[in-house]
Amino acid sequence: MQVIKTVEELKTIRKELNGTIGFVPTMGALHDGHISLIKEARANNDFVIVSIFVNPTQFLKGEDLSTYPRKEEADMKICQMCKVDFLFMPDINTMYEEDEVLIKAPQNSYVLEGLTRPGHFDGVLQVVLKLFNLTRPTNAYFGKKDAQQLALIQQMVKNLFIDINIVPCDIVREISGLALSSRNVYLSAEQKQEALKISKSIYMAGNLIAKGERNSKVVKEKIYEVLENLDVEYVKIVNKKFDEINTIEPSNTIILVVVRFGKVRLLDNIWM
Repeated sequence: MQVIKTVEELKTIRKELNGTIGFVPTMGALHDGHISLIKEARANNDFVIVSIFVNPTQFLKGEDLSTYPRKEEADMKICQMCKVDFLFMPDINTMYEEDEVLIKAPQNSYVLEGLTRPGHFDGVLQVVLKLFNLTRPTNAYFGKKDAQQLALIQQMVKNLFIDINIVPCDIVREISGLALSSRNVYLSAEQKQEALKISKSIYMAGNLIAKGERNSKVVKEKIYEVLENLDVEYVKIVNKKFDEINTIEPSNTIILVVVRFGKVRLLDNIWM
């Protein structure tokens, strides 16, 4: 595995690569969810590039940029174990200059995650576009846990005519059912136990729908019952364009749940 620190080095290496390229962009603190993306890329491409960059432009004022978990040595070992070919680890000065060409996320970025974090997706799309331009992958791999992010990246690729195949990958969970997240390390043992209600609520919703329930209001009420006494930021039932829907549409529905534990926001969802 070759570790790359500069844009110039990455551009030089990329010119020499012939074959399919799988790309996995990350912010580090790699866990089994990231590993599943890397393994998928490894199985289906001639070369695999992973990036690790904690992107400051997607953090809002007061969010956890300074305390975001950083595990550089462990991350490098994980990438080596997963047979990554190239690991791109730039610093902030490499990725951003003073006079930036800003990317503006579309209007549907200001609902759900974007409603409470205005401008967050501007920063996400900005860094992803930069990374796409540098790596020029055949396939890029993203987890379904960040469902709105995935949809906006797919929309950007389509609207800007970027010749990259976006590969959505299923959520990876702990044995307990808790969706894996780099922010899980912030949870106390008691909070982690309480957080299990999140996956329990969406599994219950999935079972209700499998048995024929189609009324979104009924499903949401049942989810809130399971999440009782938790600090629920939102429960939404949307179609794949992220419009809220009153009736469950098979193969076109996502149930999204966000719960806060102090400053920690945990996201989970189920695609129906």
